[in-house]
Amino acid sequence: MSNIKLIIEERAASIGKFMVGRLLPFRQKRMVGPFIYIDHMGPVKLSEAENFDVLPHPHIGLSTLTFLFEESIMHRDTLGNAIEIKPGAVNWMTAGKGIVHSERTPEYLRHSAINMHGLQIWVALPKEQELMEPQFSHIEREQIPAWTEGDIQFKLVAGEAFGRKSPVPVFSKLFMLEIKSKTKQSLNIGDQLYGEAGLYILEGAIESEGNIYGPNQLLVAKESKLCEFTIQENSTIYIFGGEPFPEERFIDWNFVASSKELIEEAKQKWKAQSFPKIKGDDTEFMPYPSPKN
Repeated sequence: MSNIKLIIEERAASIGKFMVGRLLPFRQKRMVGPFIYIDHMGPVKLSEAENFDVLPHPHIGLSTLTFLFEESIMHRDTLGNAIEIKPGAVNWMTAGKGIVHSERTPEYLRHSAINMHGLQIWVALPKEQELMEPQFSHIEREQIPAWTEGDIQFKLVAGEAFGRKSPVPVFSKLFMLEIKSKTKQSLNIGDQLYGEAGLYILEGAIESEGNIYGPNQLLVAKESKLCEFTIQENSTIYIFGGEPFPEERFIDWNFVASSKELIEEAKQKWKAQSFPKIKGDDTEFMPYPSPKN
């Protein structure tokens, strides 16, 4: 019997002028552990006349995790943070009761051809922390736990696994692992994982019980953990998940909450433009989307 419960293919989605590959949420699987939203950005080549500009927009009830493979993004938020995100670093912004942020091509790259590539992830907050004060952390690439076992390179992007703990300040029991291999290797890491688990193939392939799975696929485990698989040569995968919450989570645009009332309050607040403004990026904003006909 196959250990894989569900295969989710990337689906094209628009975030303004920029197309992404959407993985979560999915109609048959809204969340994997506390992970509620995952977009694969790119790889896409932007010309000298194009820029990555995600206008100021709000969040509640979640933490955002930005993890880049190529190029840089300038992050600004209503806490006063203005920091450039570079490949391998982790930008971890916790919205709590409400925050506004923007993501743009840095000024020094705005007239250059660039290659954008990375992951944008939302992690829902536990119910008791949905209304916490917003927070922000930036973890440099060198601070992320990384180790090698034989030909396999591991990196613990966030959470706890393999007896290690990432410095990313998460609020629930979760894990996000990067695994790279230049050679074909068998892996049995089920005893290191917990709760629910998903495996995303960025490049290369894996084999599970005689089946080959390739890039841009998210495999959700049947038995709450990926017990055993073979990673093919020159492959990069991400395994993420953790303990699921006891309550349902609702998602509307950029808002996540355990109650529809909290989302409605945030929606009306944004429509009234009563969220705080971003210093240095307060002349534009992303409007709440109009209903689709």
